[in-house]
Amino acid sequence: MTDWNADLYLRFADERTRPAADLLARVPLKSVRHAVDIGCGPGNSTELIVRRFPEASVEGVDTSPDMLEKARARLPGVTFRQADVTTFRAEPPADLIFANAVLQWVPDHERLFPQLMESLAPGGVLAVQMPDNLDQPSHRLMREVAAEPEFAEKIGDANAVRATIPSVEDYYDLLQPHARGIDIWRTTYCHVLPDAGAIVEWVRATGLRPFLDPLDEAAKADFLAAYTARIARAYPPLRDGRVLLPFPRLFIVAMR
Repeated sequence: MTDWNADLYLRFADERTRPAADLLARVPLKSVRHAVDIGCGPGNSTELIVRRFPEASVEGVDTSPDMLEKARARLPGVTFRQADVTTFRAEPPADLIFANAVLQWVPDHERLFPQLMESLAPGGVLAVQMPDNLDQPSHRLMREVAAEPEFAEKIGDANAVRATIPSVEDYYDLLQPHARGIDIWRTTYCHVLPDAGAIVEWVRATGLRPFLDPLDEAAKADFLAAYTARIARAYPPLRDGRVLLPFPRLFIVAMR
C-alpha cells in the first residue's frame, strides 16, 4: 500500500483519540518506566501516554514515514522510529505496550499476541484496541463495490483485504497462559458526522486505502462515487441533517 496520509487521518482526530483515551483509562498501572506505542500514527495516542505517565521513557513505533513525521513534530521529546509490528521486540522490556487501532491490520494474532506479552516486564500491561466493524455498512459496502466487474480485476479478493479478528473468547484463551489478569470488552461508539460524505472521508484514511491503492485516478473517482452513493442510502440523515456512524471496537488489557 501507499504511505498513510496523516493529514487525512487527523481530520477526525478527536473521534479517533477517544477510544485510545478509554483504553488507557483501564490500564491498571500507577507508574511506568518504559512505554511503547506501537502503531503510534501521528502521535495522538502517544501524547495520552506521556500525559498519564510523565516519568516514563516513551517510544512510538510505526511503519509510516508521514505519520512519524507528524508525531515527531507533535512530541519532539519522544523517540519515534519506523518498525514492523510483526517483528517488534521491546528493548528493554516494556511496562506498557499500547496498540490503538493497529493490530487489525496485522495477521497471525495467535503468534503476535504471545510475542507482545513476552516483550513486557513482569507486571507489565498489553493494552489493545481494534475496530471490529467489518460487518458494518461502512465496510460491507466497500467489499460490495470492490466486487463489481470494473474494479474486481485490479483489487482482487475484497474479502481478503482485512481479516476478521477473532472472538473475545478466542483472545481470552490465547492470552490466558501468558497473563495473570485479562480485561476484555466491546464498545460501539456513535459518531455524529455532518453528512454521508464525512463517513467516506473518515474511511478514506483507513479502511478504504487497500481498495483505492490499486486503482488509477479515474477508477478511484468511479469507485468513490459508487461507494458514496451506497453510503448515503445506508446512513440516512437525522432530523438536523447530520448522520450517525456506529463504530464497534474491541478492547483488551492483559497484565503479565
